[in-house]
This record gives sequence, structure tokens and C-alpha cells, in this order.
Amino acid sequence: MRSTSEGGRAYEDRFLGMIQLLLSFTTSTLYKQILDTVRREKSFKMAASDSDDSLYPIAVLIDELRNEDVQLRLNSIKKLSTIALALGVERTRSELIPFLTDTIYDEDEVLLALAEQLGNFTPLVGGQEHVHCLLPPLESLATVEETVVRDKAVESLRKIAGDHSSADLEAHFVPLVKRLAQGDWFTSRTSACGLFSVPYPRVSSTVKAELRTNFRNLCGDDTPMVRRAAAGKMGEFAKVLELEYLKSDLIPLWTNLASDEQDSVRLLAVEACVSIASILPPEDLETLVMPTLKNAAEDKSWRVRYMVADKFTELQMAVGPEITKKELVPAFQGLLKDCEAEVRAAAANKVKEFCENLPEDIREATIMTSILPCVKWSFSLQDLVSDANQHVKSALASVIMGLSPILGKDNTVEHLLPLFLLMLKDECAEVRLNIISNLDCVNQVIGIHQLSQSLLPAIVELAEDTKWRVRLAIIEYMPLLAGQLGVEFFDEKLNSLCMSWLVDHVYAIREAATNNLKKLVEKFGAEWAQSTILPKVVGMAQDPNYLHRMTTLFCINVLADVCGNETTMKVLLPVVVKLAADAVPNVRFNVAKTIQKIGSQFDATTINNQCKPCLEKLQSDQDYDVKYYAQEAMSVLCDAA
Repeated sequence: MRSTSEGGRAYEDRFLGMIQLLLSFTTSTLYKQILDTVRREKSFKMAASDSDDSLYPIAVLIDELRNEDVQLRLNSIKKLSTIALALGVERTRSELIPFLTDTIYDEDEVLLALAEQLGNFTPLVGGQEHVHCLLPPLESLATVEETVVRDKAVESLRKIAGDHSSADLEAHFVPLVKRLAQGDWFTSRTSACGLFSVPYPRVSSTVKAELRTNFRNLCGDDTPMVRRAAAGKMGEFAKVLELEYLKSDLIPLWTNLASDEQDSVRLLAVEACVSIASILPPEDLETLVMPTLKNAAEDKSWRVRYMVADKFTELQMAVGPEITKKELVPAFQGLLKDCEAEVRAAAANKVKEFCENLPEDIREATIMTSILPCVKWSFSLQDLVSDANQHVKSALASVIMGLSPILGKDNTVEHLLPLFLLMLKDECAEVRLNIISNLDCVNQVIGIHQLSQSLLPAIVELAEDTKWRVRLAIIEYMPLLAGQLGVEFFDEKLNSLCMSWLVDHVYAIREAATNNLKKLVEKFGAEWAQSTILPKVVGMAQDPNYLHRMTTLFCINVLADVCGNETTMKVLLPVVVKLAADAVPNVRFNVAKTIQKIGSQFDATTINNQCKPCLEKLQSDQDYDVKYYAQEAMSVLCDAA
């Protein structure tokens, strides 16, 4: 380290000595003595002005590693790489890492930060050749009681495992995995489960056999938490196993876990099924996987059945079309009719994706004969459409419209439209919302004429729904619907509806209606706006309700961009200037904001003759906010000029 004076060199020597002492001793009495020395030296200032005091912050950081204040310790841990850089790779290996290993007794938040930092320490300890020195502190962190700390330690161990050579994996990393797997406390054994897949592909066949044996022991562990961890990591371990050992060793373990007495273990075995099924050849799936999967779909625990429903389309892709035809369609029917609402909702969410992934030769027939009867409202009082649970109905409503492109026009009109109409009248707002949000799927299939005949009356009724979120969804869909219906149909059926939203009692509706007008003008043109929209907007400036007068200003803000400069100057600006004399301050300061927004469209004559006089008047207003926004608008206009 560079020093420019004798005093500077002496300063460096003193602090390096203190750092070394602090890292070398951890007994309480001696530690306190060293800590007192460091703290005294915090106030030490060198007489030489040209000296290098870069070691001083490092001493402070090391001091804070044992500070009573948790936040200070946490801050120091987060800057551990700075300490390591200052010490150099050799002293980091020989002093800092052992110090950290011996003092892992702290708050969980500090330990979590330490576990994360150590995962990035490979370059700071000398690279691949010395990376194994990071294993002891991470091994200790992988055994602590707090789950998030253990998980972060395992994540860092997996990360630095890639920096090990094959020889170092066998010499250092694999023994660590074995120690964790054979630990007395379940915490170490659960951490071990996440480490087997990392070294396995890069070690010798003898070591691989030892790893498989240790993993087998964990799968049969007496502690449910360990079996749960093994089940959760079985899928990734399956991906690195040789096919022969997958069949002979892992699948029997998976079968046992899938029938474990704890449902929390069984449901994680379902996740592993996706990985296992995607690896096995098709001829082995029916005998090795399907019996266990069918049992899981009929498990006595609803949580296991829920997991099957949630992973169903992934399982479908993993097992392929033939087994889907034979085995999965009946299983999916069962999940759609499950006695638990959570399971039915999870299955309903997968209806569209499951149907899209069906083989083409049986897709339509399977939907019509096997899937649609489960959701068709006329079949029974226990069908999904009439389900008493709103989450099930909502899940179905979010996906059922997507069946239209699959089934085609005739089947959509005959079988799906009645369902859509029924859902549009559902008492649950979210159900109606999900149907409205996906109307474009139906329009692409049956056309706008059929849509307007069947669904438009229901849509108009929903536009006046008591739930404002439903009204909001209708507004957001309106520009698309208007473009499909055409200007004449829109003016006849929906124009008055769009204008009524401008005076809605909910601000979000008024705001959305204002933006809706801009999109409609973009579709139908400025001439249409001048003849149809602007007269009604201008008329609102005379409304007794000041909120509606403010809505006029909001409309002018957004319509000015699409109506053109001439229309804005001749039609809209006079309305703005007139509202500058409004009795309500909120209206007046919004006049200033509006002039600031649309002023850039005007020529100098208009700005000088109309805009500036209006703003000058507002600048002398009695209301502070009005004066503020008027001054701001005037400043913008002057800068633009």
C-alpha cells in the first residue's frame, strides 16, 4: 500500500497490526482489550497532511463486525468484500475466513447477509485453487435453525461448487455433503438435500454411488422435514442421474415419498414427477409413473390433489399425447369435479391450456365429450359455472373464452355463448370482469354481428353495474369494441354510454372515460369528434357540479393532442379561458395546468392575446395553489416563446 511519509508508514503499520490482532483472537477479555484499542485509534489523526489513511475505514469495518448494534454489524458484513480486498487473498484465507467461521453466532439477518456474501468470495480468496477454504463457514451456516439462512448458504455452496475442480469436489465438497447428510440435527440433513445434484455429474463412479446411498438414506429419514426436503430436490437430482440408476434407485424412492404418511411430503413428490416423467422414455412412463400419478390425483389430502391440478399441464407435456388420451383426460375430469373448491379452481385455471395441448386428432371431440360437460351450466347444480365458490367461477371465467378458437364458430355459438351470458349475469363482480376482459377471443371466432346480437345487451347492462371495477373493465374494452362495431353502430348504441361515464361519481371511471374518448377519436377521426364528442364536452363546462367542470378540462388536455391545433385553438381554448373565472379554486388552478399542457400547440399571437392575459389574472388570485400553478404555466410559456 502506498505511503508518502514516515508518519504515514507508521500509521499503516499500527492499523495492520490491530487488524491482525482483532482477527486472531476471539476470547472475550482479550477481544475487549483489542476492541478498545481500535476504538481509541478511530480518533487518531496523522500530523502529516500527505499521509495515506485508507486503512482507517477498514479498521472501522472490522470493529463493527462485533459491535453491539445489529445494524452496524450488518453494514460491515455487507462490506466484507472491501475488508477482504484490503487484507489481500492470503490474509483473507488465513485470518478473515477462520475468524468468520469461529464467530457464526449472530442475528439471523446478519447471518443471511454473510451467507450471501460468501457466495461471491471466490476471487477474494485466490480463485479456483483456494475456493475450498470458503466451505467451513458456509457449512456452519447450512446448519443454523433459521430456514432462510440455510437456504442462502446452500445457494452459495451450489454457486461456489462450480468453481471447484473435479479433484477438489471429491476432496472437499463431497465430504461436506456427507457430513451434512449424516448430521445429528435435521437442519443439516435438510440442507444436504439441495447439494447432491451439484457435484454428481463431475465425480467418479465410486463417489457417485456414495452420493446415491446418502440421498437414499435422506429419503427414508425419520424426520418429516428431511423427507420433505428430499422430495423437493428429487426432481433436480433425477436430471443428473444416469437412466439405469433413475429406474433402479430413484423411482422406488419417489414412489415411497409419494405415499408418505405426511401430505406435505406427498405433494412435493408431485413436483418431482414432472422432472422424472420428462426424462423417462415413453415405454416406461405407463408402468413406472402413471400408477403413482393417478393415486396422487385421487389422494385423500386436498393439498396433494391441488398440487396435481396446479402442475397438470406440465405433467401433460411431460407424459406425451398417447398417455394424455388414455390416462390424463379422465384424471382431469375428476379434478374439475373435485369436492374441494381450491382443487376445482386450480383445475379450472388449466382448462384452456390443457385443451390447447391435446392432440389435434382428438382435441375437439375430447373437449365436447369430456371437458365441456364438466363446465356446462345445464348439466347439474354442482357444475363449475353454477359453483357456489366464487374463486372457482372466476378461474373458469378467465380461461373459458379461450376455448372459442379451438371449438370454432358453430360450437361456440351453440355451447359456449350460453355459458358466457350466464357468467355475465353472475353476482360475483370478478366473474363478470374476467368474461369482459376476454371478449376479443370470441369476437375473432363468431364475428361482430353475432357478438352484438348475443353479448352486447349484457355488456350495456354491465356498463351501469354497481361495482365500479366492472364499469372500468367495460370502458377499457370500449375502444376495441367500437373499432369492431363501426362508427354508425357505435353512435347509435354506445355513444351516450361513453358520455355518461364522464359524470360518474367515481374518479377512476371519469379518468378512464376521458382517456377512452381520446382512443375513440384516434379511431374515428377529428371530424367525428368535432360533430359528436366536442359539443357534449364543451356543454359540461356549464354543469353545476364543479367535478364535471374539471372533467371538461381533463378532456381538453387529452383531446387537444388528437383533435388538431385549429380545433383546439378555436373550440377548446375559449372554454378554458372562460373557466378561469370559475368560483371554485380547484377549477381555476386546473385551468392554469391545462394552458401549460396545450399552450405549445398555439402560435405566438394566440399565446400573447389569450393565454398570457388569462394566466396574469390567475397569478393575482387569492388562492395560493392557483397562483402557484399560474406562475408555473407562465414560466413554461415564456421559455417556449
